[in-house]
Amino acid sequence: QVQLVESGGGLVQAGGSLRLSCAASGRPVSSYQMAWFRQTPGKERQFVASISGFLSYADYVKGRFTISKNNVKNTMDLQMSSLKPEDTAVYYCAARPGMELFRSPNNYDYWGQGTQVTVSS
Repeated sequence: QVQLVESGGGLVQAGGSLRLSCAASGRPVSSYQMAWFRQTPGKERQFVASISGFLSYADYVKGRFTISKNNVKNTMDLQMSSLKPEDTAVYYCAARPGMELFRSPNNYDYWGQGTQVTVSS
């Protein structure tokens, strides 16, 4: 099993930047596909980006967000730039064994507790 803990959320003005981090323990991130999702009240959890041997981004964050993984520190980061009010959500990191890319939250076995990102206009 792997335990995930997110950090780095907060309040930022539109156009600003934030960096989220997901610290993993229990297993090396190198053996997991990892992803970021986000969720707002009353809506389904939404795919943001994922990383294994490949990178995948949702269209609504492509060019603004960058996902990365540090196998030495056993962490995964999400650098978010040019933030918009519609990016406001709770952001979750997730992991699943293997390297195949999935965009559905149903395919992920492990989740962090989430970190709030609020973008003011």
